[in-house]
Amino acid sequence: MQDSAADPADPVDRRRRALLCAGAGGLLAPLGPPAVAAVPRDPAGDPSVLPASLHGLIASAGLPLSAIGLQVQAVGAPAAPLLSLNAGSHFQLASTTKAVTALAALSLLGSGYRWQTRAFLTGPLHQGRLLGDLVIVGGGNALLRTNDLLEWFAQMRSQGLNEVWGDIVLDRDAFHLSDADHAGTPPPAVDRPHHAWPDALTLDEGRLRVTVQAGARGRALVQLNPPLAGVQVDNGLTAAAGCALSARWLPPAAGTESPRLALQGQWTARCGELETALAPLAHPEFTRRAVASLWRQAGGRLRGRVRAHVEGRLDDAAGAGLAAIMQGRADAPSSASAATAGVQDGGERAAPWAVHQSAALPQLIRDINKTSDNLAARCLMLSLAPGFPQRSATLANARGRLQGWLQQGGLAPGDIVVDNGSGLSRGERGKPQSMVRLLRQSWGSRQGQDFVDSLPVAGIDGTLSHRMTRGPATGRAFLKTGSLLDTRALAGYVQGRSGVTYAVAMLVNHPQAQRATPMLDALVEWIAGRA
Repeated sequence: MQDSAADPADPVDRRRRALLCAGAGGLLAPLGPPAVAAVPRDPAGDPSVLPASLHGLIASAGLPLSAIGLQVQAVGAPAAPLLSLNAGSHFQLASTTKAVTALAALSLLGSGYRWQTRAFLTGPLHQGRLLGDLVIVGGGNALLRTNDLLEWFAQMRSQGLNEVWGDIVLDRDAFHLSDADHAGTPPPAVDRPHHAWPDALTLDEGRLRVTVQAGARGRALVQLNPPLAGVQVDNGLTAAAGCALSARWLPPAAGTESPRLALQGQWTARCGELETALAPLAHPEFTRRAVASLWRQAGGRLRGRVRAHVEGRLDDAAGAGLAAIMQGRADAPSSASAATAGVQDGGERAAPWAVHQSAALPQLIRDINKTSDNLAARCLMLSLAPGFPQRSATLANARGRLQGWLQQGGLAPGDIVVDNGSGLSRGERGKPQSMVRLLRQSWGSRQGQDFVDSLPVAGIDGTLSHRMTRGPATGRAFLKTGSLLDTRALAGYVQGRSGVTYAVAMLVNHPQAQRATPMLDALVEWIAGRA
């Protein structure tokens, strides 16, 4: 992961900080009344504000005005909107929902928040041998990578754990989800790994990376990352001319339990090396096979097997004792296994034997917003549930806490509706004026800088690296993007040449919404060019 700390020598970082440190003189600079022409009245009853010079620009998208929602307003002192169109109507937010999730997380969890993956021992550790199970408890870290797990296992080895005589038990009970919780989002598919569903213990965001390169005698070499114990690769790639690759999962061969990955296509030395990502298996199966391989790769030995913890039931008395310890129950045993797990006399909550921590929240939201990471955003949303991770997170509880936070900020119920926190759900909707109100309130908060740092920068990085690359908005617009088949959206901040910073929400819902992208970019350029 990249370090989230700013580089004072970076002109974009200097400009980003200038947004928050411009002082009242910049934020209160006179806007000047824009030349406003008559436009159709906002169907929500709010007056529309569109300078006459922008009518042709908006019309260039070829979309009805009712499909476009705009609100642009200076941050800081009270100010009338610079632009407003259908600002009181509801629009699908797409991935600009992630901005709401990030702001709520910064406020409710704090900048020091980290996802934790914890390890407990259910038996004594003697001369490098664990006489019990190693229980790995997921804490919702959607950004846990293969290398992170390898390093953590190596750390366990350095702490004296060389061989597990019991099982490695994977506990993913920190998220309690049902099929209904995924009803509003697309299902995962082999060719759509970015649709992976949340899991409290996931690895590489549920993506299997398949690397193909030409080997000796023209035969293609295939490598899986992470390695998956027991998975068979049926390499059907031929040395015929052309560079083409397709992959699909096959059921286990007769008499076996191992899934098979079948590769078809053509691959020669001229093709070089290709890495492609697949949605491999269900999260539990994928992680189970990866953990088995990575523990061995780290030099660890295992007498038992890698298995899933069954919610509400463990297989033996030691496991039941661990459950009591983790819940902090007064009846937690004081046996050797409990002592090893870290429980104190009197049944106090146990300390884990080893902990892997994610980056701090500012870096997490940077990773989420810069790349529009759906899975990480959904896991962060679940992390808002009260009592998480000691209490299993439900989506209903997470929604309730986020909606309560919005209402504490003065928004009415329904002004902004968040379903799963990522924008993939069609149920995530909001009013442009409500998005701008939230952005303006957050501007002066303690976490304001962390949020601005997380946003893609026009013409510089993230999902805006190839947009607005030459013009006044380059390096001056910090915006979360959003797109669905029928939605294009931008939300964030734009600094004008005058030094005035504007909170911006631009939402377009229409079957031909992709036609609005040039228009949205041109509006941002117009805002950034204001003297």
